[in-house]
Amino acid sequence: MLKKNSKPTGMSSPVMPTKGSGSGSSEAAACWEVRPGGMLVQKRNSDQNNASFQIPKIKVRVKFGSSYHELNISPQASFGDLKKMLAKPTGLHPQDQKLIYRDRERDSKVFLEVAGVNDGSKIELIEGAMSRERRVLESRRNDKMDKAAKSIAEIGLVVDNLAKQVANLEAEIYGGKKVAETVLLNLIELLMTQLLKLDEIVADGGAKQQRRDQVRRVQKYIEILDVLKIKNGGNDDKAPLSQQKQKHYARTKWERFESDMAAPPPPPFTSSSSVDQFQFPFGNLSFRTPQFEYSQKHA
Repeated sequence: MLKKNSKPTGMSSPVMPTKGSGSGSSEAAACWEVRPGGMLVQKRNSDQNNASFQIPKIKVRVKFGSSYHELNISPQASFGDLKKMLAKPTGLHPQDQKLIYRDRERDSKVFLEVAGVNDGSKIELIEGAMSRERRVLESRRNDKMDKAAKSIAEIGLVVDNLAKQVANLEAEIYGGKKVAETVLLNLIELLMTQLLKLDEIVADGGAKQQRRDQVRRVQKYIEILDVLKIKNGGNDDKAPLSQQKQKHYARTKWERFESDMAAPPPPPFTSSSSVDQFQFPFGNLSFRTPQFEYSQKHA
């Protein structure tokens, strides 16, 4: 009988490094990896391969006005990366830069090697007037928004202090205490002043919403003070009974004094009026006063 060959023909298995093979075997073992299916394969991205595939940098000359700038950059970088590197030596914002290569303006997303930039290539840099003006306008707009937000925040702090005073007055008036009306009027005037300041602020975006919220808040406190004015006027009817009696007594006494002053004066005294005639129910008799008899005797 023929013996069956246990080894498959035409197949070779990878040689695994042994423990006794030294440092060379350990380095070789580091280049292998086991896949999830159990297959042993060589690593694709090893440190040695990465070191061997490093792309050298290129030197480009950038002309800006009458000056030149030499920069070392990777050919796989984009023109946008080159603009960022030129921002510091030229003082231009990357959005204000225009890079001209081979008489064409290059987009920031285009890579240098794709555009054909090599070692020693010359690139011209010019300042974009439109982008600069647009960026200046945007900067001014942001400054206005920041200023508006700051003003609204300052007004908010003032309204916070006035809100505490409104809360204190509300507690006193609803507690039955009489408050001077001038206090309420002054507080309303202060809130109206803050409302006018908010109306003068020109805001946009988030600052506009903040201004709207503060306006509603101030209007709410003014409405509360209007209600407190009516409530404060009704607290006079709830005064103590002794105070009400004193007020009623003083008012009655004053009314009596006015009625006495308005009464007609008595008629003038005459000699004929000295004779007092008295009528009696039991006869037609007359009675002369002693004053009249005295005057008749000494006549």
